Amino acid sequence: MENTSGQGDDSAVPKEIDNWNWGAVFLSLIWGIGNKTYVAFFVLVPIINIFVLIALGYNGNKWAWRNKKWESIEHFKQVQKRWTYAGYVTFAIYIFLFIRGLYSLL
Repeated sequence: MENTSGQGDDSAVPKEIDNWNWGAVFLSLIWGIGNKTYVAFFVLVPIINIFVLIALGYNGNKWAWRNKKWESIEHFKQVQKRWTYAGYVTFAIYIFLFIRGLYSLL
């Protein structure tokens, strides 16, 4: 398949990247800036932020592919995998801090 990344709506999204993106969910603002997907800024708006997080998870890979030029599908997958790992670590830290905060209330 030809690399059509970075061509906006004209980009054909490869099937192998059309899946859920946890990096976009857990690191929404930073991920949005890094992937030129500025719809991520809507997570700052109360109430609709829940829907935006779901949309980022579901559509994040498609939007990142369309909004930024990538070297190849493999490069894209490699970068998004790093975002996912960073998102998992961030989420684990949040959970740890939350539990620690609950424990300090006792």
